[in-house]
Amino acid sequence: MVEKVKDPVCGMEVETTTEFRSEHMGKTYYFCSENCKKEFEKDPHRFLHGH
Repeated sequence: MVEKVKDPVCGMEVETTTEFRSEHMGKTYYFCSENCKKEFEKDPHRFLHGH
């Protein structure tokens, strides 16, 4: 079974098998699209505030 997680940028549910992923402070984040991945990489703390 494929694990599903929430895209930290748009909130969409995505599978961990997605090609759109990024490492930040030792943790892997998964995204629904290249656009969300790029947004996250510009300013990760904007999307992780409070996590």
